[in-house]
Amino acid sequence: MFTPTYVVQQIINGVNLGSMYALIAIGLTIVYGLLRLINFAHGDLMMLGAYLGLLLLSATFTPLLLTLLIPMLVIGFVGVLVERVAYRPLRGAPEVTMLITSLAVSSIIENTMVMTVTAQPRAFTLPSGVNQLHTIAGVSFSTLDVVTVVLSVTLMTALTLYIRMSRTGIAMRAAAENLRAARLMGIDINRVVMVAFLLGSALAAVAGWLWAAKYSTVEPFMGFLPGLKAFVAAVIGGIGVIPGAVLGGYLLGFAEIFFVGFLPPAFSGYRDAFVFTLLLIILLIRPNGILGVSTDERA
Repeated sequence: MFTPTYVVQQIINGVNLGSMYALIAIGLTIVYGLLRLINFAHGDLMMLGAYLGLLLLSATFTPLLLTLLIPMLVIGFVGVLVERVAYRPLRGAPEVTMLITSLAVSSIIENTMVMTVTAQPRAFTLPSGVNQLHTIAGVSFSTLDVVTVVLSVTLMTALTLYIRMSRTGIAMRAAAENLRAARLMGIDINRVVMVAFLLGSALAAVAGWLWAAKYSTVEPFMGFLPGLKAFVAAVIGGIGVIPGAVLGGYLLGFAEIFFVGFLPPAFSGYRDAFVFTLLLIILLIRPNGILGVSTDERA
């Protein structure tokens, strides 16, 4: 018998996990909306953000806030560098070419980290107050859980306002509708794509920091599975649509937590299989995702 307290606890866990999935999925969906590129290196940018946060945390003089802000800035520019070196020369090439390139970039980043920092997992330790547990009416949550949700919602809201109200954001929306027409209208496509990679990579760095903080560990392959699940979330919500990425992230977070929390323990090892089964079911019903639109509608 599941008590109301237990149900509320699982909802809190779902919001927490869904917030991180949504942050990663937004970066994936922004890039896909512009270039039709499934960037499999996105999860590795998340991993780099976690490692940079760990490096800054090990320097005891660094304020906690800077251990998050600096990775945002640095990994944002790493994402811009990856776009400039690996993706821009291939723009206009078949989509499968860019897809394979993103897999190559992912492999290069992961193996470079293995050669430099080794594959050994490292502890990601935060000040004790951040992981302090609070209990209200039998429901437990940590300060980190609150920070994760508040920070994620704040960043997603700020990004939405930027996309809707700024000149660059409007240009990004126009380019996402029709890249060639946007170029003919005088929009600087290179700048728009650069900003998209900057923003998406910065959000991935935040997600990496929060993920490492929640699970207290970092390792070179930590970004693969969250990145893959965030891609699933983006597809479920409607890839190329920012609200869809957010919706898909939270739906996936809730579904994964509820699958583990409300089914017998013997099923918990199949949570990843459940995620991809959910993807198949939704795509059979809504091939373009919940909030997605078809190519014909976009044109």
